[in-house]
Amino acid sequence: MSTTSFAARLGLSLSLTLPLIAGTVLASEGQDLVFQGDTSFQGPHGGQAIQAALVDTALDETIAVETGKVSAEDAPSFAFTFPGALEADGRYAVHYWIDANFGGGTAGNCDPMQHDHQWSVTIEPGDGPVTHTERHDPSTQSAVCDTFR
Repeated sequence: MSTTSFAARLGLSLSLTLPLIAGTVLASEGQDLVFQGDTSFQGPHGGQAIQAALVDTALDETIAVETGKVSAEDAPSFAFTFPGALEADGRYAVHYWIDANFGGGTAGNCDPMQHDHQWSVTIEPGDGPVTHTERHDPSTQSAVCDTFR
């Protein structure tokens, strides 16, 4: 076998294989999620620490955790981006808590709901990037501290 024909066959083989590999990688990438809070969070929580976790509810696994601060002035009050995290057929929720320490609690720890506000929000994946904007509503709280331990 000559070197030229081997190199030509190897080149042809690679040119046929690479599009399959690239297509698989692109197909497995998910859509971005932006999870944000509107200005209704500013009065009760402006300046307080916030932590958010994207959870795969089908597998009961935490995909990613982000930390930030609730703005007392800017809109949105907070925003977290989870790039490429949502698959079209996936089931997701964002668990988040604000380190409020109303009437007790410990700074930096997710305390029971009477001290730190906590929520679980279902996220519906789409065909493209998803932006979900939350409104402050203490009546819809849900205990999520176990997600952050």
